[in-house]
Amino acid sequence: MPLDQTARDLLAAVYASPRAVAAHDKTAWVGLFTENAAVHDPYGSRVHIGTDAIGRFYNVFIGPNDIAFDVARDLVGGHSVVRDLRIAITMSTGATVTVPMHLRYDLIDTADGWRIARLAAHWELAAMIVQLLRVGPSGVLAGTKLGPQLIGELGLGGAMGMMRALRGVGKGGKRVAGRFFSAAAAGDVSGVQALLAGDAMVELSAGAPVSVAEFVDRARNMEWDKLIAAGRTVSASVRIGASRGVAFVEFAAKGPHITRVTVFLDAAPSGTDDTL
Repeated sequence: MPLDQTARDLLAAVYASPRAVAAHDKTAWVGLFTENAAVHDPYGSRVHIGTDAIGRFYNVFIGPNDIAFDVARDLVGGHSVVRDLRIAITMSTGATVTVPMHLRYDLIDTADGWRIARLAAHWELAAMIVQLLRVGPSGVLAGTKLGPQLIGELGLGGAMGMMRALRGVGKGGKRVAGRFFSAAAAGDVSGVQALLAGDAMVELSAGAPVSVAEFVDRARNMEWDKLIAAGRTVSASVRIGASRGVAFVEFAAKGPHITRVTVFLDAAPSGTDDTL
């Protein structure tokens, strides 16, 4: 489907991020964000707010590493861009890990053009740590170096805040999200409603709330894979009809009920020229 100019501008703003990462250009990367932007990376960990904090985040997690993006799909909904991708991180010790991920960028239009107000990186810290340890000595050394870097740049509170990403809905949340998708695929409206909190919202193409019945009608025979549990959210790569996309299933602060489902569907072709 042809993209309108706003969608093109949003994608252009997002594509500048991996280019700055590849160039190890901290000034350019931090400059993509608004002054009070929030970076949730990984989602569920302590948030980094403001360009100073985002710069310190860069110093720990981006600057010392080589990061390559393998993008399967880009999606636009409202003023948000979602990327379905994997990234390969090669650390200073030579250890390389590959991380399945869903990235959500929320942008605002400023006098200097579109800038990122919020970045939410949905990936699983525990799985990444296990993968790093399995690499061998270079992976163990990378983990050993990361601790002092975290404390040096983010302080002890920041280092502990990173570990919050180890908590969240986890495998139980994935099972509930799978049941939600299964009920929707089977056309089971009551089954979907049973998993939702009373005031839950369902959005298709982000920013377009729909009734549960309408969602189930659209989602009949849907397919899903690549479930990622990060914080109180499970994200998944989905196919609904002829469209592919990413769904974000948000859970209540306590308990198994779903409070919000946001689905981004095809808005841009895969294989864009910014893929690293």
